[in-house]
Amino acid sequence: MYSIEIEQVTKTFNRFTAVNQLSLNVPKGSIYGFIGPNGSGKTTTIRMIMNIFYPDSGNIKILGKEHTGSTHENIGYLPEERGLYKKMKVGELLQFYGQLRKTNHINHKIDYWLKKLELGEWKDKKIEALSKGMSQKIQFISTIIHEPEIIILDEPFSGLDPVNADILKTAILELREKGATIIFSTHDMNMAERMCDYIFMIYKGTKVLDGTLADIQDKYGSDTISLQTANGAKALQGINGIEKINDFGQIQEIRIAENYDPQDILKAIINQSKVYKFEITRPSLNDIFIRIARPVNGELQQN
Repeated sequence: MYSIEIEQVTKTFNRFTAVNQLSLNVPKGSIYGFIGPNGSGKTTTIRMIMNIFYPDSGNIKILGKEHTGSTHENIGYLPEERGLYKKMKVGELLQFYGQLRKTNHINHKIDYWLKKLELGEWKDKKIEALSKGMSQKIQFISTIIHEPEIIILDEPFSGLDPVNADILKTAILELREKGATIIFSTHDMNMAERMCDYIFMIYKGTKVLDGTLADIQDKYGSDTISLQTANGAKALQGINGIEKINDFGQIQEIRIAENYDPQDILKAIINQSKVYKFEITRPSLNDIFIRIARPVNGELQQN
């Protein structure tokens, strides 16, 4: 069963087409990553799911039913542009949001999630006393306090330090284990790669990727080599068959041109430097994202 079904949806603003003939099925109980460059149509798609925007054409179904009217009560939405009532105390604020959604056992759930996100001692503090990261976690709790079946998170990890990002990641995985379907929009390719069951990429309003990470990587083949040499990127200069170098300092990733043998490239590198690591691998999601979002001569780079 699909939690969300989008069929041939188009949304325009004046003469600008933000989303073009989009079809997408989000399986129930999955974590579905939405990726794409700024202005690609991610947020517009999310806002159509939320009925903030209405599509010009096409259909959207939520939990098997046509999505019309007001926002669906079984969806929790954390927008990228966030705001809280700064003069309210944390516990009061969560009570308020919980009552709006007619949440059962609200006090127990507030205490549970505050403890889970390591904010228990801040229950009686005003929102204005919280750090940005703490406020973000409170907003997350307000989004899921009523235990919605579908949770949509727009850039949930943006601005969080590694400790708080890990805490939030654990909370998201717990919600998935309890049966929630989770969509999150992100620019963090590493997080999308590690967490998502499925990944959808939109570029200039058009779907360009949709599937599991393995399916997406298979589409782009095994044309990537990860290596470490004594001379770093200098060891790769002047070698035929290297189409692109992604230099991380200690490690380099190279994309090999079609019809070139990786073993020949290895021999050429050995002639110029000592090699500590040489691994043929599939391209990372980050590399695939860049290939699509930075097209050559204005054309999408798809295999």
